[in-house]
Amino acid sequence: MQQNRNYYLAIVLSVLIVFVWQFFYMGPKMETQRQIEEARQAELAKQQKVEQATKPVVLDATGQPVPGTEGANVTVVTRDQALAQSQRVVIDTPKLSGTINLTGARLDDLKLKNYHETVDKSSPLITLLNPGNTKDGYFVELGYTGALNAGLPSMSTKWTVDGNSKLTPETPVKLTYKTPAGLEFTRQISVDSEYMFQVADTVKNTSAADVPLTPYGRIVRYTMPEIAAGYVLHEGYIGVLNGTLEEADFDREMAPVKHPGISDGWFGITDKYWAAAIVPPKGVTFESSFNHTSTGQQLFQADYREASGALKAGESKTFDTRVFAGAKEVDVVDSYDEQGQITDFYKLIDWGWFEIITRPMFKLMDWLYKYFGNFGLAILGTTVIVKLLFFPIANRQYASMAKMKMLQPKMEELKAKLGDDKMALQTAMMGLYKEEKVNPLAGCWPVLLQIPVFFALYKVIFITIEMRHAPFYGWIHDLSAPDPTTLFNLFGLIPWTPPHALMLGVWPIIMGITMFVQMRMNPTPPDPTQAMIFNWMPLIFTFMLAAFPAGLVIYWAWNNTLSVLQQGIIMKRNGAKIELFDNLIRLFRRKPSSA
Repeated sequence: MQQNRNYYLAIVLSVLIVFVWQFFYMGPKMETQRQIEEARQAELAKQQKVEQATKPVVLDATGQPVPGTEGANVTVVTRDQALAQSQRVVIDTPKLSGTINLTGARLDDLKLKNYHETVDKSSPLITLLNPGNTKDGYFVELGYTGALNAGLPSMSTKWTVDGNSKLTPETPVKLTYKTPAGLEFTRQISVDSEYMFQVADTVKNTSAADVPLTPYGRIVRYTMPEIAAGYVLHEGYIGVLNGTLEEADFDREMAPVKHPGISDGWFGITDKYWAAAIVPPKGVTFESSFNHTSTGQQLFQADYREASGALKAGESKTFDTRVFAGAKEVDVVDSYDEQGQITDFYKLIDWGWFEIITRPMFKLMDWLYKYFGNFGLAILGTTVIVKLLFFPIANRQYASMAKMKMLQPKMEELKAKLGDDKMALQTAMMGLYKEEKVNPLAGCWPVLLQIPVFFALYKVIFITIEMRHAPFYGWIHDLSAPDPTTLFNLFGLIPWTPPHALMLGVWPIIMGITMFVQMRMNPTPPDPTQAMIFNWMPLIFTFMLAAFPAGLVIYWAWNNTLSVLQQGIIMKRNGAKIELFDNLIRLFRRKPSSA
């Protein structure tokens, strides 16, 4: 019907947006992940065929190769072998386990106690950092540059433990090193109960001459993570430098990206759920850079170097640096931002363009989770609250639709009177709308306004680690993953795994049914094109949303259910006929055959 045209145009726009999302985001994402996995497997096979490999070219904080590292041959070993090759200090906190390599004082062995690779609690723990002589090297290093052959602490320095040899939140460790030139280094490393390390280096110049001394820090990673394609998530280099968010993707062809003259900020490398970052001391001028090299084995490096300085004879100075290495838990990251006074550290989590919606939405869901104890129930509660916020608009929409239905006889009279004169009919209808105080665009706004809410919820479910492996009830063990069941093997009764395109689970089917019922609350459009869209859209959405996170599908199904109830109550209150049952009868009624 004419009065529903704008409403269905809004729905068609929504369908087009989701189609574009599916075919230009979801499709490339899955293809990219497949190619990355194939490349990773090929690289693994290549590594297994050789016993010797070229050690990666190590860049210093200026982006130049460290003398003596280019082309050096070392054996690439397994992770366990690498850990056994050097002396180490044990790390044991409520959330972390690992070791510090006394060669270079590197943080290169770290596992996350609270996170497993799969939903199976017996699966391996997430490994964040790895030694530099493994194929998946990923480590954090703090050192010094200065005069050549000065023996300053670097990647090959052998540090000595002074006292306690186990790092816990209650027991920091102290490392010492003395150079031939008379510099004495004392490094005290402490860690909190979350993921932040505090490194305090006290340097004393016992010689009779001034010594050039410049602190640097770097995060080095050899392999690319499995990057989520598209714009929904950033993985790669990240930092907030002098108040500006700086990001760069992992790119094998990238030129060094330098950020000079920085006096406040942090930088690092981020994955979807994990990150490593260095926080230089505030008030100290430094240059940060993002680098990549493919000479030898490729590596990605985020680093900083303070402005050139010197330590005078007899002088002692302390350099404080913080290192974050762990899971991007929202409350933890926010606490480092607010209480730890790390500028905009919350941006370590990619809240996206709709940050003004996504962050408050997560806060609401997290508050409901703490009340209900289940993120699935929190999603349902969030949906109810969002419906209440949109209630005034939705109420006007449904009331306007009810009035337009009551105008149907007058509209039919105008059509009969004006016939094929479309301009005159349009003018007459607009006059009728004005006379009866009915807004024909009322049906568009709730649909359009919910689009950013929908994408914000998708973003929250996709990026926040709190949703990772968060169960609902029954067969949903991970709200951030698609419904694992499928109609095409009778939901597991047939021992066959259908292709991805046929993974049509229970919750997408429930969502499709609720959408079908919601659309049948209104009369079927007389226009054949609109009627076709009206009939096929629930089925199309059912298949499209089958690839989306189960939490998002549950939201949509519950939102549709609430909309049906709300629309029915408002229409009944306004005296408008609810078309649901008549539409269902007309849909399934067999048409009489012509004689």
